[in-house]
Amino acid sequence: MGMMPKRVKFRKSQRGTVKGNASRGNAVAMGEFGLQSMEAGWLSAEAIEAGRITAANFIRGEGRLYIRVFPHKSVTAIPLETRMGKGKGEPEYWAAVVKPGMIMFEVAGLPEQAARDCLARVAYKMPFRCRFVTRRPNV
Repeated sequence: MGMMPKRVKFRKSQRGTVKGNASRGNAVAMGEFGLQSMEAGWLSAEAIEAGRITAANFIRGEGRLYIRVFPHKSVTAIPLETRMGKGKGEPEYWAAVVKPGMIMFEVAGLPEQAARDCLARVAYKMPFRCRFVTRRPNV
């Protein structure tokens, strides 16, 4: 099933709305360059995996890739033409809740132009707009 949590604290997670900007996870912490989301939404585990594969194929053992998002939210759906009731339904997929400003992927050990090309390919796989950011100096 790819990326999904080993266990969850509560059986049924509610949809909720993604409001506000990211107050945590909004700075490049582990790598030198990062991919920052500019919109809010849910990032499916399949999209995260597609970004990982794309970056890994580009890096080819030169640098290091850090994935800063993990799909904790289960998204469920009851099949079409099913009568009312009978519970919430099985999880369709797992998703990470992403707010504007959140760093999703980071790379280290690459020159800036190579990191820009790598993260541009990853951004193409993402369902919302992203931008390339660099690490801020510690002040």
